[in-house]
Amino acid sequence: MKQTEPSRRPIAARNTAWAAATARWLVSVGVRPNTISVFSSVFAFGGGVSFWFAGQSQTPLAWILCMVGAIAGMQLRLLCNLFDGMVAIEGGFKTKSGEVFNELPDRFSDAFIFVGSGYAAAREFPFLPSLGWLCALTAVTTAYVRAMGAAAGSSQHFCGPMAKQQRMAVLTGAAIVAAGSPWWPLLNWALPIVLGIVAAGSVITVFRRTSRIIHELESR
Repeated sequence: MKQTEPSRRPIAARNTAWAAATARWLVSVGVRPNTISVFSSVFAFGGGVSFWFAGQSQTPLAWILCMVGAIAGMQLRLLCNLFDGMVAIEGGFKTKSGEVFNELPDRFSDAFIFVGSGYAAAREFPFLPSLGWLCALTAVTTAYVRAMGAAAGSSQHFCGPMAKQQRMAVLTGAAIVAAGSPWWPLLNWALPIVLGIVAAGSVITVFRRTSRIIHELESR
């Protein structure tokens, strides 16, 4: 039998004891998955704003604090992405409009974070806001291709190399490295290098997903 991609994004943390316990607690206090989905964008906005303020910072301490804020925003966004689905499915709170809340906030989240990171990188490299915007565009396109394929009748294809978790992982790593740039200026290259990797990797992801979707549809 032909193997297809799962309809739910594979997340390793979903099978951990701490994630299950947290999801149960959220269900017990009555938190709804759509609310969690919306908060993923709120945290992403905070991360993007932190990146933007980093680009305007004048002191090493301000730069570091902004990087910490950006890292926190990205990781809290990912936690919301983990728990909204767990609460919806394992908690029995799935709604008819849940797919809209699951997808739409993510598109805003990608834009907030990558546009903001471009302005952070522009602190040392003035041309880089455009690279942040390019990352936002290509990140949204990867999701569009996946959703387009599903609408056409294919499986949900979550392959990378720059799926959502991978984008956030490499950008989080870049922010951690860049936080040390007040002591070692060469670390300022972390953000522009990773933004370039994300943009290129997202283009590859678009082509990989498109190829898989077309192959699946044509093979039926």
